[in-house]
Amino acid sequence: LLSQILDHWFESEPLKATLATDAVIGAMASPHTPGSGYVLLHHVMGELEGRRGAWGYVAGGMGALSHAIAQAATARGAHIFADKAVCHVLLGRAGEARGVVLQDGTEVRSKLVLSNASPQITFLELIPQEQLPKDFVQRIRQLDTRSPVTKINVAVDRLPSFLAAPNAHDGQALPHHQCSIHLNCEGTQLLHQAFTEAAQGHPSSRPMIELCIPSVLDPGLAPPGCHVVSLFTQYTPSVLAGGRCWDEQARNAYADTVFDCIEDYAPGFKASVIGRDILTPPDLERIFGLPGGNIFHGGMSLDQLYFARPVPSYSGYRSPIPGLYLCGSGAHPGGGVMGAAGRNAAQVAIKDFRHL
Repeated sequence: LLSQILDHWFESEPLKATLATDAVIGAMASPHTPGSGYVLLHHVMGELEGRRGAWGYVAGGMGALSHAIAQAATARGAHIFADKAVCHVLLGRAGEARGVVLQDGTEVRSKLVLSNASPQITFLELIPQEQLPKDFVQRIRQLDTRSPVTKINVAVDRLPSFLAAPNAHDGQALPHHQCSIHLNCEGTQLLHQAFTEAAQGHPSSRPMIELCIPSVLDPGLAPPGCHVVSLFTQYTPSVLAGGRCWDEQARNAYADTVFDCIEDYAPGFKASVIGRDILTPPDLERIFGLPGGNIFHGGMSLDQLYFARPVPSYSGYRSPIPGLYLCGSGAHPGGGVMGAAGRNAAQVAIKDFRHL
């Protein structure tokens, strides 16, 4: 249990709860859930510019990272086709991957296919089910993809001023504005209570909130004096109690709860809001292809990690379809902006390619 690990090393409840957020981020779990300690390890492993466990901000937003990778690929001869949805993987006579078919009917032939989509989309939507072993399909269907995350993007006309560290009169950003700000994290029991409510189908009444203001570090994201605020919140169930769906009323009611909480820490925040975009788990699934809205393409629980990711016998990036490889967050070692799954999958594919 993560709570046991934190209790062993720390005394301060706010510190323990703040560290605990990295153990439950993106996971339908509480700090008391068995295995939650691994998710914290996953978030602090590795290093950035020589600093162990550090995270960085990408200038221009996360899309700038994708753009940089794309530029590196095209510089080496790759061709990238944006906004060209794949209909299905093209299979040869022996059931091997031979390319992809786009939704407009165009066939793109290749010796290998690497899928960065989730295991569910890759194997349940892009491959004819009769081409796959029944037990494999069953395991893919049974993957735990529950997600507690509702992402709220906010535009504000001034920096939030927190009671704990009020803004200077000139309105300039302070050091804490350049960091990840954790709210409703005074104790791990608060996080557990928020989880319990969602497990019963109700959005948390006092949600866990990770607030960051990227425009402080990257002024080009907003007009002068204005800012964009990114809110990573949980817990919100994919399906509400009683089987209700997330309609506009439910979305706004939850967002209002989040904003009320922020207002308690930073009076005047609600009055500064110019606009907001609310993305519940079903929205994250529909827009970004995240199964269940899960940012990791599937839970990072112990039964879905290492040799069992995405399923046992197929944790080495290869799949039941010869020439088809999984290279996204649903493969080992899981989610996070680190590129490990893609790099490992590429090495396996290159090794196989030499024998074709």
